[in-house]
Amino acid sequence: MEANARWVALTAVAPVAWGTNYFVTHEYLPADRPLSGAALRALPAGLLLLAVCRQRPRGAWWWRSAVLGLLNVSVFFVLVYLASQLLPTSVAATVMAVSPLTMMLIAWLLVSERPSATHLSGAVVGLAGVCLMLLTGVEGVSVPGVLASAAAMLMSSFGYVLAKRWSGDADVLASTAWQLTAGGLFLLPAAAVTEGPPAALSPSEVLAFAYVGLIATAVAFAAWFTGLRHLPAGTVGLIGLLNPFTGVLLGTGVAAEVLTVQQLCGLALVLVGVVLGRPARAGRRDGGRTRQRAVTDERPGSGADCAQKPSRCGPGRT
Repeated sequence: MEANARWVALTAVAPVAWGTNYFVTHEYLPADRPLSGAALRALPAGLLLLAVCRQRPRGAWWWRSAVLGLLNVSVFFVLVYLASQLLPTSVAATVMAVSPLTMMLIAWLLVSERPSATHLSGAVVGLAGVCLMLLTGVEGVSVPGVLASAAAMLMSSFGYVLAKRWSGDADVLASTAWQLTAGGLFLLPAAAVTEGPPAALSPSEVLAFAYVGLIATAVAFAAWFTGLRHLPAGTVGLIGLLNPFTGVLLGTGVAAEVLTVQQLCGLALVLVGVVLGRPARAGRRDGGRTRQRAVTDERPGSGADCAQKPSRCGPGRT
C-alpha cells in the first residue's frame, strides 16, 4: 500500500501541472501561434531531459520515439494550445476528464489490462461530472475548443497506453526525452511554414514558456510515464482527473471564472471518480493471505503443528 501511495503521489504531479498549463497558456501565451507555442514547450523540455539522462534511442526506439512524439507531443500539444485559447480554463481542463474511460478501453485492447469494477465505476462517475460541467446551457463555450480538447484527449490516451506497452526495455526519463525531442522537431518546420519567423517574446511570455516547458512538460511527463510503468493504466487515467480539478480551481480562484451550482456538482463527481478508482489496498490482500496461511499452519496435522507436537501426527503426516 505504501509503495502504491508513493507512485500515486508522484503520478499526481503531472495532471496538477497540466491543469496549471491551461491557465498559463490562456493568460500569458500568444493566441495566434499554436504550432510555435507547442514547439517552444516541447523541444527545450526534451533537450533538457536528454542532457540529464545522456542516452540516445537504440534499435526500435528510433521509430517508437517518432510515433510517440507525434501522438503525445506534436499533435497533442497543438490541440491543447488551441483548446486553452478557445475555452475558459475550467472547461478546457474538464473535457480531459473523459480520458480515464478511454485509457481503460485502449489498455484493455493493447496491453490486456482488464478494467476492474472500481476503475469503471470511477470513470463513469467522472464522466457524469464532465457532462454536468459542460452541458449547462451557458453561452460562450466554443464548439471548436471543445472538439480540440476532446481530440487531444483521444490522441493522448492512445499514445500513453502505447507508451506503456513499449516501456519495458527503456529508461523512463530517456524515453520521455526522446518523445519530447522528436515531437518538438516535427513541430519546428510546420511552424516555420505556417506561422512564419518566430515573433519576439515579452518578458512575461518568456517566463510563461519557461514554466510550461520545465514544470508542465519535463517534470510532468517524467512523472506521468513513471506512473504508467508502475500502476495500471486505469488508475493512472483516474489520477488524471486532478487535471480538471486544478484547472477549475485556477479558473475560478485566479481568473475569476464563475461556476454554476450544476458545474460545482459536476466537479464534485469528478473528485468522487478519483476516489473510487484508487489502487486496491495491497496490504489488506497480503494480510488476508498471511492470516489464511497462519490458520492452515495451526490445523492439527499441519507441517508446523507436527514439528511442535509429533504426537498429533499419524503415519504419513510427517
